[in-house]
Amino acid sequence: MVALYKTIDTQMKFFFTVLALVFSFSGFSQLRKNVDAATFKKLIDEKKYVLIDLRTPDEIKSKGKIKGATEIDFLDKNAETNIQKLDKNKRYLIYCAGGGRSSDCADLMQKQGFKEVVNLEKGFGDWKNKGFEIETK
Repeated sequence: MVALYKTIDTQMKFFFTVLALVFSFSGFSQLRKNVDAATFKKLIDEKKYVLIDLRTPDEIKSKGKIKGATEIDFLDKNAETNIQKLDKNKRYLIYCAGGGRSSDCADLMQKQGFKEVVNLEKGFGDWKNKGFEIETK
């Protein structure tokens, strides 16, 4: 009887290992990265990503934003709904003021099955401090 349990246990481990490999090599895997401002700039320049600013309208109005960014206020009560409306197959660059909200948003997007999400690790403040271009309203 003990031998039967060991055989079943071994077969189950093998099954789950194979299952994990299948999912990791299929289209089910998502990519989420945290990058510095210089890398973020290079990715913007590739023009293969949708750029999203997650700060409030007041923050954007008073401090500016990265040129071309779509605005989605992550503190708004409809933020999760607005994120869900995005095309999960596109690639996204996201940022907020310091990296906290965008990290939370990246987690949310990964859970929802977005293909690729890249977070500006230290946020807009670091972008601006590094002297990268911004636009003001």
